[in-house]
Amino acid sequence: MQQIPARLIKSLSFSSLPSTATLQEIASSQPKGKGVAKVVLKKGKTQLFKNGSPMVYSGAVDRIIGRPPPRTGDIVLVADGTEKPIGWGLYNSVSMFSVRLMQLEEEATRDPSFAFNMEKLLEARIDAARELRKSLGLPSANTNAYRLVNSEGDRLSGLIVDVFGDLAVIASSAAWVEKYKQEIEDSISRIDEINHINWRPSVEILKEEGINMSNLSEIYPSACPGRTKVMENGIFYAISLDGQKTGFYADQRENRQFISTMSDSKKVLDICCYSGGFALNAARGGAVSVTGIDTSLPALELAKENIVLNNMDPERISFLREDAMEFMKAALSRNESWDLVIVDPPKLAPRRKVLQSALGMYRTLNSLAMRLTRRGGLLMTCSCSGAMTQSGMFLSTLQGAASMAGRKITVVRQAGAACDHPTDPSYPEGAYLSNVFLRVL
Repeated sequence: MQQIPARLIKSLSFSSLPSTATLQEIASSQPKGKGVAKVVLKKGKTQLFKNGSPMVYSGAVDRIIGRPPPRTGDIVLVADGTEKPIGWGLYNSVSMFSVRLMQLEEEATRDPSFAFNMEKLLEARIDAARELRKSLGLPSANTNAYRLVNSEGDRLSGLIVDVFGDLAVIASSAAWVEKYKQEIEDSISRIDEINHINWRPSVEILKEEGINMSNLSEIYPSACPGRTKVMENGIFYAISLDGQKTGFYADQRENRQFISTMSDSKKVLDICCYSGGFALNAARGGAVSVTGIDTSLPALELAKENIVLNNMDPERISFLREDAMEFMKAALSRNESWDLVIVDPPKLAPRRKVLQSALGMYRTLNSLAMRLTRRGGLLMTCSCSGAMTQSGMFLSTLQGAASMAGRKITVVRQAGAACDHPTDPSYPEGAYLSNVFLRVL
């Protein structure tokens, strides 16, 4: 007798459900042997998750029903204190995030075919993410570097996908992403313009998820080239896939474009320039001179390569390997100043518990930058620390820096990450980038 494919069996089992089936009934209809455990929330903790917060913290969990208990990566029901399901998600036995919710009951019961089916859900959400980027004009004739999937903002918590031309770089920061690696690759591979996939697991975060990434090269053998070239707003960039994050900071795309509109006839200083994104835009925008400062030799090599890629005048744009603070102090001792200064430091407050000590670093760094900005000049300053952005203290820190510098500042523009980095308002922790453009008097 011919075997019926498993996927068909699953669809037949759903078709036998009543049209108003509850999530519990859908769970009960799962194939025999695939019982779904239930994570029961503490009294008073349910509403936060009903309102859409995708991360169920371990402190919100009262008990787990199911034998044997669920393992990391398993699909589980999430229920209120009366054991009535409110949604389903992916379990982790060791993380501070016990469950990453994938669907609430209303959505799951509206179309049961996606309930408890990660393959179909991944395909649908990656397709939806792609459609959003298309509507935002990405990719385009002059930009082929963009974020395709932005974790909670695209309802796939722990998964980030950046696209660089025909290459997709997948950054994993959740155990479930590692479990469903093949399904994610299959969904990304279906995109016509993608020919290569590179995995960039967040090793330290995955340790907290209970995943040991010590044999990284064995787990992730890669046939991808170590470098590639992209275009953003008509400017070419060489990218190293061994570089920071996924290899390129697509989140600053709109802010870099803005700098190109503000640089005409100006003397520009780019502090913590990495591979030269802001500096190159300033030069393209007509700056009379541009100086980029960074401590990373590999980043500066890319920056210098980018001058050549874009046929720019090396007499007008230069990059120096120096410590940001030391360079600024030395420049002040020489009474130097610039018309436009950009400060985009690395993450100074990676966690909330170090925010207080990071505030002093942000204040000192920006105070020096303000003193280097000519009176009436402009300063773009950034923080990529989620702890800083979410604290709402960045502007007050900048005001403190202005007082320290003996300057007056006014805010001209405030921005965050580019529009291909959507966030979920029910998970404010997803907002991390602050970009403030100031007039310095």
